[in-house]
Amino acid sequence: MRHLIQPEDLSNQEFMDLIETASHILAHPELYKERAKGKILASLFFEPSTRTKFSFDAAMLRLGGEVIGFSDSQSTSSQKGESLADTIRIMSGFADIIAMRHPLEGASLLASKTSRVPVINGGDGGHQHPTQALTDLFTIYHYKKKLSGHKIALIGDLRYGRTVHSLIKTLARFKVDSFYLVSPEELSMPRHILDWMQANYPDIHIYVLHDMEPALRDCDILYMTRIQKERFFNEADYLKLKNSYLLDAEKMQLAKKDAILMHPLPRVNEISIDLDNDPRSVYFEQAAMGMYIRMALILKLLEECDD
Repeated sequence: MRHLIQPEDLSNQEFMDLIETASHILAHPELYKERAKGKILASLFFEPSTRTKFSFDAAMLRLGGEVIGFSDSQSTSSQKGESLADTIRIMSGFADIIAMRHPLEGASLLASKTSRVPVINGGDGGHQHPTQALTDLFTIYHYKKKLSGHKIALIGDLRYGRTVHSLIKTLARFKVDSFYLVSPEELSMPRHILDWMQANYPDIHIYVLHDMEPALRDCDILYMTRIQKERFFNEADYLKLKNSYLLDAEKMQLAKKDAILMHPLPRVNEISIDLDNDPRSVYFEQAAMGMYIRMALILKLLEECDD
């Protein structure tokens, strides 16, 4: 039985197979509307979510399956002291597959140890978010027709941003040219990830910057992130950093004509609404593509269980 806890759980070929399946679903959704008929997804979100939770729910429903679960752990027995392991044991008896988000790092791995059905990590603390990495790769491939050779800017909260942690380690596997890591010093990419990159992919150029302008000029893919208020211990530190990088139409004039602008969402004010109609802005399309790649993933894990 397979789980998806981190991007490393999938091979490069499996990534490409999922992208191919998602592309086919996007083009021919009518062929998939009953592929998961009779199956149940347990959607267990111990932390707030809009895109991830509802894209999982919509993915299962569009495949003809059913969804049970919660988006507020206050309504569950965890408030009575039930352990996560016991919750997973119970829910895996009700469902065929589990998608879970939890505020604690390692929670999804723990869940996979006690579950009788596949577990998909929908985000665990500031650690990993593998289905967002899948969404991002699918989006890049859809617009750029390849994953290799790109110059990629990751801008904003690189310390706590689990999306960029998963994305940098995944894209590195596909022979990108370079990463421009743009953040305040206090929110820089964790040292252990930089060390891992140097040890495993020494040929990839990494530029650590505090100024956004060089990245705007040079990069093919601009990946903005919000400064995450919920990861700060006090509001004063958040207020000091929250407006570190604000991208508007004037600044976007520096970017390449064929660049794409991505964001895992939600945005706060780091991307001005005057960019929403810029043809290079694909963040809303990116969110929609998350549903199709999750449809492909659900099918893959269910089919492997049936085999």
